[in-house]
Amino acid sequence: MNTGRKRSRPRRLDHEPAMVTWARKKAGLTKRALAARIGISEQLMSEIESGWRNATPANLAKIAEALNCPVVGLERKHTTDAPR
Repeated sequence: MNTGRKRSRPRRLDHEPAMVTWARKKAGLTKRALAARIGISEQLMSEIESGWRNATPANLAKIAEALNCPVVGLERKHTTDAPR
């Protein structure tokens, strides 16, 4: 059923999609295996890695634990445009 809504990416991600993918591959896991390990769907894992969905803090912590890496390594670094 097509409702005519266009899907859009989140305006702000709390995680760095490329780092999640890199850490998963370094751990030797497939998206399916990682998703099963942390209790989410493979579809959601794919959307987190592609940047279409934001990883909740709880899911990001589970991903980091499953990949044996610190959460801070997967978090997006936000910069401020404050004057110096």
